[in-house]
Amino acid sequence: QDKGTKMTEFWLISAPGEKTCQQTWEKLHAATTKHNNLSTNSKFNIPDLKVGTLDVLVGLSDELAKLDAFVESVVKKVAQYMADVLEDSKDKVQENLLANGGLLEQQGQAEHKFYSSSLDTVPFLFIFKGVNQIDNDLKARASAYNNLKGNLQNLERKNAGSLLTRSLADIVKKEDFVLDSEYLVTLLVIVPKLNYNDWVKQYETLAEMVVPRSSNVLFEDQDSYLCNVTLFRKAVDDFKHKAREYKFMVRDFQYNEEEMKAD
Repeated sequence: QDKGTKMTEFWLISAPGEKTCQQTWEKLHAATTKHNNLSTNSKFNIPDLKVGTLDVLVGLSDELAKLDAFVESVVKKVAQYMADVLEDSKDKVQENLLANGGLLEQQGQAEHKFYSSSLDTVPFLFIFKGVNQIDNDLKARASAYNNLKGNLQNLERKNAGSLLTRSLADIVKKEDFVLDSEYLVTLLVIVPKLNYNDWVKQYETLAEMVVPRSSNVLFEDQDSYLCNVTLFRKAVDDFKHKAREYKFMVRDFQYNEEEMKAD
């Protein structure tokens, strides 16, 4: 929460009974709202529950304590994950955690109802199954979100960074290469901007059988140019070795349209 922002609290209150439920409600409402504006009250109707034996009630009390801890852990998990997902919109976390818009009255309009046929089974199982389903849904959606986030981060890494490491698939085009030739091959070379004039003067003589005027600048970043050059296949090793001496780095890249689309 931001400083100065108060967290809204929801309380379930069991008030001492008057002759009728309405009288109890009016007395509580008068004490907390009409005269001193302590709270905003809403009715939360629960049907009469059958009372079981003392052993049943004691056992149920233990189970409810476990259920309470489980529900609290799931709620905290949902809240924490919501905060993680809304990492750039922390101010919207609270509004996204409101149940049905935050109105307690709407809880009574939910599709599921309390059951009163058996105190020791149905209500407990109903709550447990509902919260357990929320927990399972959260795990499934968290897994899908994390996978998607991981794929996005990998894609960003491929498309970022220097020309020495980033993916070139979205930069180069088919016409930048000599393809399907038995003798010729096109290489991609990273040329530091400070050494570009040397590249222009020397690339044709770095090895035998380099095609004259075959080099063009395809892309540039802050430090380097991405250039292509075409030469005979049998001269590739000599060209790579000589290029390294001048700090020209040949990228290991083969143009394959199908593989690039798959990536």
